[in-house]
Amino acid sequence: MKPETPTPACSSSESDWIDAELIRNLMRTAPGTQITAALIIPVMFAVLQGVVPMAGLGLWTVAMLMFSVLRFWVMRHYSLHVAHAGTDAQLKFMACYGWTWPLGACIWASVGLLFFDKTPLATQFLGWLIIVGIGTFAVTSLSNSIRTLRSYVSALVLTCAGVILWRIAVDLRFEAAAFHYWLLLLVGIHWLLLLRAGQGLYETHRSYVELQYRNGQLIDSLTQQTQAALEAVAIKNRFLANAAHDIRQPVHALGLYADWLNNEPELVAEIAPRIVESTKAVNALFDSLFDLAKLDSGKTRVHVEAVDVGRLLKEMELQYRPLAQTRGLALRVSSAPGLALVQSDRILLQRIVGNLLGNALKYTESGGVLVAARRAGQGVRIEVWDTGIGIESQYHAEVFREFYKVPNHPGTDDGFGLGLAIVARLSQRLGHGLSMNSQPGRGSVFKLTLQGPGAALAQPFNMP
Repeated sequence: MKPETPTPACSSSESDWIDAELIRNLMRTAPGTQITAALIIPVMFAVLQGVVPMAGLGLWTVAMLMFSVLRFWVMRHYSLHVAHAGTDAQLKFMACYGWTWPLGACIWASVGLLFFDKTPLATQFLGWLIIVGIGTFAVTSLSNSIRTLRSYVSALVLTCAGVILWRIAVDLRFEAAAFHYWLLLLVGIHWLLLLRAGQGLYETHRSYVELQYRNGQLIDSLTQQTQAALEAVAIKNRFLANAAHDIRQPVHALGLYADWLNNEPELVAEIAPRIVESTKAVNALFDSLFDLAKLDSGKTRVHVEAVDVGRLLKEMELQYRPLAQTRGLALRVSSAPGLALVQSDRILLQRIVGNLLGNALKYTESGGVLVAARRAGQGVRIEVWDTGIGIESQYHAEVFREFYKVPNHPGTDDGFGLGLAIVARLSQRLGHGLSMNSQPGRGSVFKLTLQGPGAALAQPFNMP
């Protein structure tokens, strides 16, 4: 059974993968080819028996049998250790054992020393016919590897030419008949014809494997695109389901409060604040959804300017200190002296830091929150530390997805799971590096790296 063709590996070049696949094709047909060659040995023995010296014929037969054993061992080694290996193993195998093919051709053609110009014409004709047939058969059986084909045909033809020249120069001392030279010319012509035919077959085989390679690459690409499309659909469905779920609760509460107010107008002082809170929740969710939509569509306008990080953090402190005091938490803001200005969009940067600071205060029950700005090379790194409940490492990447809420995590029930998703998108849009570290029960730290003046906003968004 023909083994399944492996998928093209990204680590291998196209040329190497094609060469390796051609070697596989060559070795798939090698057992049948070698069995055929082994069966011809007794045929040649029968043709020459009784008309050539038995000692020479026996020596040649033993050499051919020993070579056949070697070839079967090489094929078994390939089948056990190389057949299912990668591209490099295929190329290495051929580099190590490619010499066995021309060796076999030399042994086959050397039989001409026994019969050429020393036996009846019928015997010579049959002997040469077998050798020519072997050369022709090699063109089809070895055409998957042009290097192997050329070495085999060249070894076979050059050995035949050597047999003829030996007869002309050594045995007859250049007093040979004219047909010896004509025969030498025919051998050369036959050589060129074999090489030309082999080249044509090789190009056909290579074109087929090249097409196979490109089809494999196309299938891989289509598979990846299909997977990406399915993931996008799944994300969209999850997005819509979660959005519908999170909107339903405050809208349902609004309906209940409205009915309650309609039935008991005297409770307006008690019900009105709850309606206001539910309305704020719906508005906050819609604002977040619109923010994500703008970020996904690339419609968020970015106004890059030089931003004073120290001043920005002081403004954030004034805005969030009342919330910290309400929750009984300490809020500290620290900026290294002489911080350089950074390249960013001031409004969007405020939203990033605000979301991180708001999350830190929300998920911290005791202790406090530290917002620090430190030098980082030519830029500045803003760090938001808290002593909150922390996040297990398995959820570190997930918390930046839309609507994701850490399972069994206190404080997530009244949130939408959009704050960190917006932080991640805005950071990526601005080219700011974003990373986090968190340990359950000990707190979390989020780090935002900003470039100094004149730097391009090209730092990749990095999530540990």
